[in-house]
Amino acid sequence: MKQLTATGNTVDEAVQSALEQLQTTKDSVDIDVIDEGKKGFLGFGTKPAIVKVSIRKDPVQDAEAFIKEVADQMGVPVEVKTEVNDRDISIELISDQIAKLIGKRGQTLNSLQYLVQLVVNRESDQFYTVMLDAEGYRARRKETLETLAERLADKAIRTKQEVKIEPMPSYERKIIHTALQNHKQIETYSDGSEPRRFVVIRPS
Repeated sequence: MKQLTATGNTVDEAVQSALEQLQTTKDSVDIDVIDEGKKGFLGFGTKPAIVKVSIRKDPVQDAEAFIKEVADQMGVPVEVKTEVNDRDISIELISDQIAKLIGKRGQTLNSLQYLVQLVVNRESDQFYTVMLDAEGYRARRKETLETLAERLADKAIRTKQEVKIEPMPSYERKIIHTALQNHKQIETYSDGSEPRRFVVIRPS
């Protein structure tokens, strides 16, 4: 149950009733007073106070619950460690079968990250950026992409032809662009449409 309407002799009593039924605390909900009620006189004309109380969405809990549900369906027990910095949510996945969650060249991890971001922002008033990592995979992938960028830049210069890199997520394309941004003999740009957008390295 995410929300309910409750009544009471006063607004405070109605809110308290709702909190008890929802088994939550006041700082975790949004309260909408539908009717403040009326005390009446000698018991006549009394109207109860009516409030609608909704449990406030917790993006971290939603993200963690979704990840564990998907991992469970994949048959991969997983632990999660989450850090939140303003609207950036970083989640570290820990598992004895971590390779299944990463997938070939991080494709499974990237797909899961995309889905988690959709879940987190589905009903949110503000946009959250989600980054999933799996036991240091992102750092290793960054080193691999930087090495790839340098190698393909050399190829573009040597052959004097454009070199297209396989499609990858925006943050991985950014790693390529950043690695080559000070390279004076080539320039980079992104082409194609999501999710098949890719980086092109062109001799300048």
